[in-house]
Amino acid sequence: MNEPLLSVRNLTVDFATRRGTVHVLDDVSFDVGAGEIVGIIGESGSGKSVTAYSIMGILDHAARICSGEIMFEGRDVLKMHRRERDGWRGREASIIFQNPRTALNPIRAVGDQIADVIARHTPAPAAEIRERTIASLRQVRIPDPERRLRAYPFELSGGLCQRIGIAMALACKPKLLIADEPTTGLDVTTQAVIMDLIQGLVREKGISVALITHDIALASEYCDRLIIMHAGHVVEVAPTAEIIANPRHPYTEKLLRSVPSLVDSIDELQAIDGSLPDLRRRDLPPCRFAERCSRRLAECDAGRLTLELALAAPQPCTLRKGTGPLSTPHLIACKNPL
Repeated sequence: MNEPLLSVRNLTVDFATRRGTVHVLDDVSFDVGAGEIVGIIGESGSGKSVTAYSIMGILDHAARICSGEIMFEGRDVLKMHRRERDGWRGREASIIFQNPRTALNPIRAVGDQIADVIARHTPAPAAEIRERTIASLRQVRIPDPERRLRAYPFELSGGLCQRIGIAMALACKPKLLIADEPTTGLDVTTQAVIMDLIQGLVREKGISVALITHDIALASEYCDRLIIMHAGHVVEVAPTAEIIANPRHPYTEKLLRSVPSLVDSIDELQAIDGSLPDLRRRDLPPCRFAERCSRRLAECDAGRLTLELALAAPQPCTLRKGTGPLSTPHLIACKNPL
């Protein structure tokens, strides 16, 4: 892969709560290349959305970025001044939120909301902004855009609201689009329409997409590479076809076996035992999946490790100390919490 558009390195995020500090992300690293669709996959609570909000700079006030870099075209987003980052967000990187009905302002027409984004980043005469707003609606294939721009969110279906969210995110022609569960709550047919739309925009405009989802079957159909996350760790990164054919981390293997469309027969379906660990603990093992894993070894509890997995999925993990190269096809960045 050429120089990545987005490069996240060693990102660690904590949340302060009344019940203690929650170590939500620990040493998360991955790249997104230009014109690439990368899927960020994992159970609810694995840190997918927190990763997205960290990139966009919209974390809750209780969150604290403890360490790491978020490099976008060679610039560290975390070191940008607030005004610079406000200009960067929306113009060069945008996000589609999970629930379009709650992301949209219910008391403003959808056209006005898109126009606000355009006016914020590219001031222009009102007539030009209106034309660009209509063009944004037409780009996401909303019929009769001149009429739809006067509609309110409650007057539109879930699928149309999601298209409005995509139009808003793409209004200023960003280079990076983060799609946070863009098909949540939509029927299967509408899901396919939305994902085909996003894929088509990638091909037409050359933008990069980070698709956040728990639906590994959906991601396997549309993504070039997959990033598998569990309990705030990146546990595996590889091209989609390689992960589907040869998962190398036990969690990835279990995740694949829990999806009906990815197994040969219903008898092969398996549930993932246990639940996510309590991320307030200071004694979490280097691999946070270890306590749920049937292939746990003594090495899994030893020191500060980077794990590279054996080629054959049924075999136990092989471990080596030190930090492995980020270009390794299957890499698991596991470290003890700070």
